[in-house]
Amino acid sequence: MKKALVFSMFLFAAAFLLLAAAQMRPFGAPINPQMDDYFIGHAQAEASANNVVTSIVFDYRGFDTLGEATVLFSAVVGVVALFRKLRKDER
Repeated sequence: MKKALVFSMFLFAAAFLLLAAAQMRPFGAPINPQMDDYFIGHAQAEASANNVVTSIVFDYRGFDTLGEATVLFSAVVGVVALFRKLRKDER
């Protein structure tokens, strides 16, 4: 009974992965190429940045980048707080 359940779960996962792989686009083919053309054409004029990637990260998606930085900072603070050495008077 247990082997049949594991085997059926394996078949389900394999079928799901095969269906997902069959529906993938070729590497580098974007869903919406008009958006790429817009960013490439307007990045310097709107964001005053020569590098398109920099203008997207810091100007078009600035709040998203700030949120990611906040999450990373919180994770580092949590790890430091977890692994810091306790002084004798704190024990």
